[in-house]
Amino acid sequence: MGSKKQLLLGTRKGLVTYHRNGARWKVDNVSFMGQPVSLTYVDQRSNTWWACLDHGHWGCKLHRSLDEGKSWAEVSAPKYPDGEEVKDGVTASVRYLWAMAHGGTDRAGQLWLGTEPGGLFASQNNGDSFDLNRALWDRPERKEHWFGGGRDYAGIHSIVVDPRDSDHIYVGVSVAGVFETRDGGNTWEARNKGLKADFLPDPDAEVGQDPHLLVACPAQPDALWQQNHCGIFHSTDGGANWEDVSQTEGPAKFGFAIAVDHKDPEVAWVVPAVKDEMRVPVDNALCVCRTDDGGRTWQDFRKGLPQQDSFDIVFRHALDVDEDTLVFGTTTGNLYLSNDRGESWEILSNNLAMIYSVEFIE
Repeated sequence: MGSKKQLLLGTRKGLVTYHRNGARWKVDNVSFMGQPVSLTYVDQRSNTWWACLDHGHWGCKLHRSLDEGKSWAEVSAPKYPDGEEVKDGVTASVRYLWAMAHGGTDRAGQLWLGTEPGGLFASQNNGDSFDLNRALWDRPERKEHWFGGGRDYAGIHSIVVDPRDSDHIYVGVSVAGVFETRDGGNTWEARNKGLKADFLPDPDAEVGQDPHLLVACPAQPDALWQQNHCGIFHSTDGGANWEDVSQTEGPAKFGFAIAVDHKDPEVAWVVPAVKDEMRVPVDNALCVCRTDDGGRTWQDFRKGLPQQDSFDIVFRHALDVDEDTLVFGTTTGNLYLSNDRGESWEILSNNLAMIYSVEFIE
């Protein structure tokens, strides 16, 4: 069983907080009732809670709590400078808040925030203001070769800050690929060697790859994993090279969410689906797949999960791991928990709204 005591869910109808009492999890609070919360993030340095809201008509909103969700204050969401364009003639404006990460334990107040249409923003004052990272936004291929997959425009959904070096950062962009900086965002390089984009004329293109989520093992940050539109990929050399570790026969291929063990870089979990126009569980049977050997082999686990007539999809931020405990939420409002590293599952709720994100916290 994991050590974390709370669970935050970003859902279509609010931010739902669960609290663990012994072995039982119960709903403790709901914030932003009825409003879409696309992402939650807790900055563990200061225990600041963040909620990203997607109001549709009213646009994206950003809220901050300094008292663990008891009260919230709206802060100004990032904005593109006047005159910025996604494509020639298309004005850039924030359409979705998709990723957050703190800037490192040695960078008090620094935050990174990823958006659609592909802008990375930085704050130096705990979110009081944000500035666009020009070096990534101004890459010469962005207007022509970054594009939308399931959304209208490219989006930064993953930000990985190296715990050993706060200047060393990766971002995952759908659809563009993985980019790395070693100088705090002043320069960026594509890190997509070995990835495949079967939807492009050149599947090996340096830019135009479609990572769905990028994660790193906290204990060994050079071990990177991504769930990709075209499979599951693993890197052991900090993204210099990627290897396709999907199953040739079996469900572990397409999906959105991926989680890596915090101590063992060889252990990862995915929740597979049928890709492209289908986007339903494989054979309409929900399962979780785990590898214990860096993707050379996979096991699928089904105990406690529906094995017929399931339409559950797990969005990219809706799977999390805490020691031996895993949790995931689905597009149909189901919330599942495992205390044995994903081998068996219990249902916490069948009655939530669509779940966008899950996060274990203290």
